[in-house]
Amino acid sequence: MHGAVAVVGGGIGGLVAGIALAHAGQSVRVFEQAPQFARVGADINLTPNAVRAIDGLGADLGAALRRSAARPTFRISRTWDTGEETSRLEMGNVAEERYGSPQLTLHRADLLTALERVVPQKSLRLGARLTDLAEDADGVTLRFADGSEARADVVVGADGIHSAVRHAIFGEESPEFTGVVAFRAVVPIERLAGLPNLGAFTKWWGPNPETQIVTFPLNEGRDIFIFATAPQDSWTEESWTAPGDADELRAMYADFHPEARGLLDAVDEVLKSALYVRDPLPTWSTDRITLLGDACHPMMPFMAQGAGQAIEDAVVLSRALTELDAPIADRLHAYQSVRLDRTSRIQIGSRGNEWLKEAGSGDWVYGYDAWATPLAGGTA
Repeated sequence: MHGAVAVVGGGIGGLVAGIALAHAGQSVRVFEQAPQFARVGADINLTPNAVRAIDGLGADLGAALRRSAARPTFRISRTWDTGEETSRLEMGNVAEERYGSPQLTLHRADLLTALERVVPQKSLRLGARLTDLAEDADGVTLRFADGSEARADVVVGADGIHSAVRHAIFGEESPEFTGVVAFRAVVPIERLAGLPNLGAFTKWWGPNPETQIVTFPLNEGRDIFIFATAPQDSWTEESWTAPGDADELRAMYADFHPEARGLLDAVDEVLKSALYVRDPLPTWSTDRITLLGDACHPMMPFMAQGAGQAIEDAVVLSRALTELDAPIADRLHAYQSVRLDRTSRIQIGSRGNEWLKEAGSGDWVYGYDAWATPLAGGTA
């Protein structure tokens, strides 16, 4: 495609889209509302499908992630009270051999830093908060809070669950509080001496679908990330994330197996967040505007696929825009056709929270190759 692409949002999906499009020779600009990138967030779980997509962006990027990441040995499911194992999948080298790339767990900021170093700096504009879009037959005009404007042939909304692009093309719709809150903590591994499976991704399944504890290694295995969810009737904080209370966390899981409680006993600082979702959208695109990631399919975290699906979206979108010989609207339709069923299935499955509770295969999620999946519509 000969024309300019504007990506709104400089998070994981937006940066991957910018890099993929630039590598394909496209003229691309990434507009991020933050005035500078900051070290925010805690964990990121990149399952093999996500790592395989990132690996296609260049060996240097993949190598950078591997230097700071841990590689979980297994994916284990355990029952909250008895500790019984109900599922164990080999990951590590076995996953790499099976799927072509490993599972990597790392600090979210390390992933963003690695992406920021690769995206062409001339294509990145910080402090650009989108306020409005105007689409016409020849392109799209973007208007920003500082009064500036930009023009593009295609606009990609990668600006999260509060997407300004989504609002501009589909109207106002508020995300729904799920009635579930999440606790996040990072604990040095030496505080957990004697507990088993610290090198694995372990999920403790609670007495209801909303209650669980997930742990996995971070920072080359030096730390353990703890992610716990529980039902809560309402959320009254101004922010979706606020400082939590470690004693509240321990009290909520007081009936869990001693090994699960041992993980929580080591926590001294915790963040508490509200979990919000939207129902799957029937369409993501207009003739020249489309969405990716949380802007169109925000997910519960129970399948650990939120970031992975945004990364897959970005790769497939870049391929549709560069590999197909068709009008722009048809290329965007092809992208949507390839991605909609898969992301909707994962979005709904994440809300149901039953995936791999019992022994089974992760192949349909982990084995997906965004670089090789056929593009529907258009002419390759």
